[in-house]
Amino acid sequence: MIRVIVKGSKINNRYQIIKTLGEGGMANVYLAYDTILDRKVAVKVLRGDLANDEKFVRRFQREALSASSLSHPNIVEMYDVGEDDGQYYIVMEYVEGITLKQLLKKRGSLTITEVIDIMSQLTDGMAHAHDSFIVHRDIKPQNIMILENGVIKITDFGIAMALNSTQLTQTNSVMGSVHYLPPEQANGKGSTIKSDIYSMGILMYELLTGGVPYKGDNAVEIALKHLKEPLPSIKKILPELPQSIENIILKSTAKNPQNRYKDARAMHEDIITALTDERSNEKRYVYPFPENELENTKVLDDTLKEVKEKEKKEKEIESKKIDFEMRQENKKQNKILIVLASIFAGLVVITASIIVLLPNLMTKENIEIPENIIGLSENDAYNILVEHGFIVEVSDTKVSSDDIDEGHVVRTSPEVGKIVKEGSVVTLFLSSGEGTFEIPASYIGKNYIEVKTLLETNEANVIVETIKVSEDDDYEPDTVIEISPKVGEKVKKGSTVTIYIPEVEKKYPDFVKENYSVDKVRDFCEENNINLVVKYEETDEYVEGTIIYQSRPADSVVVEGITLTITVSTMPEIEEPIIDEDGNLNIETGEDNGTTE
Repeated sequence: MIRVIVKGSKINNRYQIIKTLGEGGMANVYLAYDTILDRKVAVKVLRGDLANDEKFVRRFQREALSASSLSHPNIVEMYDVGEDDGQYYIVMEYVEGITLKQLLKKRGSLTITEVIDIMSQLTDGMAHAHDSFIVHRDIKPQNIMILENGVIKITDFGIAMALNSTQLTQTNSVMGSVHYLPPEQANGKGSTIKSDIYSMGILMYELLTGGVPYKGDNAVEIALKHLKEPLPSIKKILPELPQSIENIILKSTAKNPQNRYKDARAMHEDIITALTDERSNEKRYVYPFPENELENTKVLDDTLKEVKEKEKKEKEIESKKIDFEMRQENKKQNKILIVLASIFAGLVVITASIIVLLPNLMTKENIEIPENIIGLSENDAYNILVEHGFIVEVSDTKVSSDDIDEGHVVRTSPEVGKIVKEGSVVTLFLSSGEGTFEIPASYIGKNYIEVKTLLETNEANVIVETIKVSEDDDYEPDTVIEISPKVGEKVKKGSTVTIYIPEVEKKYPDFVKENYSVDKVRDFCEENNINLVVKYEETDEYVEGTIIYQSRPADSVVVEGITLTITVSTMPEIEEPIIDEDGNLNIETGEDNGTTE
């Protein structure tokens, strides 16, 4: 029998309950005191009515397994997991703060800099989770805590799933809050790390505007909007919002996962650079792949129809109930109620008819994207497509071509020949010229291996050379400091591009003035492949062992393989008188010709 958790009771004879922190659909969370480690903790306990359900127990245990592998400053840390008298529990770090949902209720919306700070932390934490192949699946402001110092903590990996584990059932795949539900998840296709990216994009939209982009009378209606409707323009709500910020939201909330960031780390890098000067004139993001990949929504359409019919029946029953009660109370009012009920029923029928018939009445004609626009100028292709009833956009991405002139159409998205609805958006990709590419300024300062790889993807023949630089120039090792052809120039594919990296010119120190020891000079010579010759000179002007001369001047450039000679002072030998066999006085002297090392 599962016991009731009350203040003062202990779980596993260790965690003493202080108070209830919150109650959720799967578990209740308590503030507790760890009697062994003398600290406050948060204890999540599976709800009593679910503890006997094997499916829910497995899901609860999966939360423990998923979260236990994560250690990051922006993810709530998990300390312990276990079972006590039928109660399944997880012990976690206790975070004193409020949820982003509570913050939004207080503030309405947040400033751009606040949102950048929060989202950079969130994407950094989720990048760590994705590195461990863990998908959160329920990113929403209720699951993100913010501390007084501004640090955020991601909580509740309750429905997280390791990517290489067994897929959840379709029922479980839509457990996340519907306002943040990725289209592929709503359509029953399961979740990937890109699903979390979509939810983070919706969250970013809400932090900036104070409201979610999709609303409806029920969960199914909102899910259908995620699948079918374009994201409402955030620029209409916030006209002064930098384009770089809108682009992050557009890219993360794309309905087609191919148009989203490849992972949370890429989104993180985009966020932290969003307000830099380099991105001040950024153009609006254009989806490179079609966005209509998720049109098969028949299951949800049928579900919505059932929900609507159920609501309609409930309203009719309620209307009849009111009609009956009022008729019993006052026969005089009965006629009026009958008339009103009839009008109401008529309106319901008319409304239902509109819902069913209007899409068919407004069905747009299917049109083929004409193939003859390939090779045309941007203006000619634009006019033809508009005449056919398409909306035309031009991509900023240029495509190199040996056959199509610069500025003319190379390809489209969707591709030519494809049949799409009238009024669909067709994106034009223009030629950059005869197999050319431009040398970007961003190559300067990057590691030469990365730049070499990028150039080779453009079929360039890359040569790496060094340039002598001074130690005072403060260049990072192995970074590109110059490139030929120069930045901004167009280069044909197959051409040779030379990248230059720094080679620091070492110079000789002043061994004499800087009081180098012989051992220290020897280390310098070994490090720079220099031959060292040490000579000794008797003198009483210097302390013995002092370097008094160097053959290579201070500040001259070090060249490998040459010889350096230093002269070191030594004390003069004391001359002692020597008397030979004849009684004559002689003086013996020694001569030191030096040693080579």
